[in-house]
Amino acid sequence: MNATAANGKTVLITGSGRRRVGYVIARYLAQRGYSIALHYHSSQESASRICEELQLLRIPCQAYQADVSNAKDVQRLVTAVADDFGTIDGLVTTASIWNRRPLESTTAEDLRRSFDVNTLGTFLVAQEAGRVMVQQSQGGAIVTIGDWAVERPYLDHAAYLISKGAIPALTRTLALELANRNRKVRVNCIEPGPVMFPEGTSDAEARELKDSTLLRDGNCPDMVAHAVQFLLENTFITGACLPIDGGRHMYARSDERR
Repeated sequence: MNATAANGKTVLITGSGRRRVGYVIARYLAQRGYSIALHYHSSQESASRICEELQLLRIPCQAYQADVSNAKDVQRLVTAVADDFGTIDGLVTTASIWNRRPLESTTAEDLRRSFDVNTLGTFLVAQEAGRVMVQQSQGGAIVTIGDWAVERPYLDHAAYLISKGAIPALTRTLALELANRNRKVRVNCIEPGPVMFPEGTSDAEARELKDSTLLRDGNCPDMVAHAVQFLLENTFITGACLPIDGGRHMYARSDERR
C-alpha cells in the first residue's frame, strides 16, 4: 500500500473496529493527517464501514483482524501494518473487555480472560510495535489505555480492574526498555474516566455519572483523543500516566463541603 498521510505518520489503534473510544481516537487523528491502521477482533463489518468513512477524509486507512491475546496473531498484525504503510509511528491500545459481575460470582476464567485481553494483549501489541519502532530512525510513540478506577475501584468489576491495574507498571517498564534501545521511542498511559457513556444511558444516569467527577462533566471522548495526540507528539514525555477523568481519581462526593 505504501500510503502516506498529510503528516506522514501512521498510527495503529487496537480495538477501533467499533464505535467506541478507539473509533473516536481514529477519527480525531485522521482529521489531523494521520494514516490509520484499524484493528478489530470480530467486528469486521463495523470496521470496514469505519475505514470507508475515514477514507472519505482522503486519509489512508486499512482494517486488520487479530486476537490480541494470541502472539502469532499479533505478530501477523504488526508485520502487515508495517509492510502496508512502511512505518508504525504510533500505537494506541484501546482493545479491552469488561464484565460487570459480583465478586462472589467472579471465576478464575473471568480473571484469566480479562488478563489475556487487557494485560497480555496490551503487552504483546506494544512489544511487537516496539520492535518496529526501535529500528526506525524517528522512533515512535505508544499510548496504552488504563483506567482511573485502579486508584478508586468500584464494585462488581474485580476481574477488569485487576487486569487494568497492571497497565501503569507495564507502561513504565516498556518506556524504560524501549528507550534503552532507541531514545526516540516513548511509552505513556492514559487513564480515562466516564468519557463515553453506554448507549441507552438515561438523562438521570448521565447526570449521576457527570456528578461523580470533580468537574461535573463527562461523555467527552474527544478529550481522550486530544490527550492521545498530545502524547504521540510531545517528545519529552515518557513513562507517564495521565488521568482524563474530570478529577474522579482524587475525588468522591464525600469530599464536598457540607
